[in-house]
Amino acid sequence: MRLNNLSYIIKRSRRKTLSIYVEPTGEITVLAPENKTDAEINAVINSKKLQIYRKLAEISELKATQKVRELVSGESYLYLGRNYRLKFVDSQNVALKLSNGYFSLREKDRQSSQLVFKDYYRCKGLVKITERVKLYQSQMGVKFKNIQVMELQNRWGSYSRKTNNLCFHWKCMLTPIDVLDYIVVHELAHIKHPNHSAEFWNEVDKIMPDYQKRKDWLRYNGAGIGL
Repeated sequence: MRLNNLSYIIKRSRRKTLSIYVEPTGEITVLAPENKTDAEINAVINSKKLQIYRKLAEISELKATQKVRELVSGESYLYLGRNYRLKFVDSQNVALKLSNGYFSLREKDRQSSQLVFKDYYRCKGLVKITERVKLYQSQMGVKFKNIQVMELQNRWGSYSRKTNNLCFHWKCMLTPIDVLDYIVVHELAHIKHPNHSAEFWNEVDKIMPDYQKRKDWLRYNGAGIGL
């Protein structure tokens, strides 16, 4: 759909309220009740256009600061909010490992380094995120089926009410542990509350009173981190 110069995607479901999300990629997604017409959605978009433009401008500014990494020894890569230097080694038993304050990448895996790093973050993420989920799950009294760490494109995490599964972006492993915990609590709160209602934020606040600080970190830094 398009309104003036704003393009957006509409996703209808059995929800009661309409929500607008401006993703880190700049994509605009509208989650709408099934009975909302295109005209009604356009009217809401039009009423929120100033806020949407402001958010798009913030994303554009953040993307301009994103670091372009060179595949050379000494380049830094993030892991749980800390930077580690990269060095190449002739041989080791795995393609990539983090030890003694360095990321060591096998020379023969240089050309596939992007895939190697993503696989590393996914594997380490499944262990670490599962650990954090279990910690907060007991505090929040919620249940789920499975946890997946994958490429989510424009979201840090998601919860599927249909499958009762939690999914997290591998980029979560680039954020500091307190920010990772916010992402975890955010998704666990969605098990109780499907949208970002006042009840949802109250649930997050009960577990994490300083969640706004962590949320702001993602807002100001999230678009700029990556490989």
